[in-house]
Amino acid sequence: MSPDQQHDSAQQHQPPQEHQQPAAQLPARVAFLNHTAVYARDRRASAEFLAMVLGLTVGAPFGPFLPVDLGNGVTLDYYETRDEPIQPQHYAFLVPDAEFDAMVARLESARVTYYADPRHTEPGRINRLFGGRGVYFADPDGHNLELMTRPYVRP
Repeated sequence: MSPDQQHDSAQQHQPPQEHQQPAAQLPARVAFLNHTAVYARDRRASAEFLAMVLGLTVGAPFGPFLPVDLGNGVTLDYYETRDEPIQPQHYAFLVPDAEFDAMVARLESARVTYYADPRHTEPGRINRLFGGRGVYFADPDGHNLELMTRPYVRP
């Protein structure tokens, strides 16, 4: 197939104009995270856990994914995998200082142990890094989650 035929074929498979999203108006050379897949043994339980901690809601299923919308244009799309081992990942959430205590209280109510450090050696403590507050905790699949009220200072 010639390049012109490939182009024509691709255009035939485009959704109608009314179903297309407008192009994002972004600064040059910048990429924004839109979503990421989070592997889980039980996508519903894991998505509901995160939503509970952050005070959010779980969205409607989208194919094999169950999204939690973070309210900043990013979704964590929980994907269920029962037959493959899950490699724990780290997800850090920059949260408002005014909401931090409520989030920690929800962890405590759910009997989830939180830690001041990423290696989980300081249980029940809150760190004070960079003038903020932060905790680490595991989700049902062993992902290391972090709540922090101040971003880390980078060189």
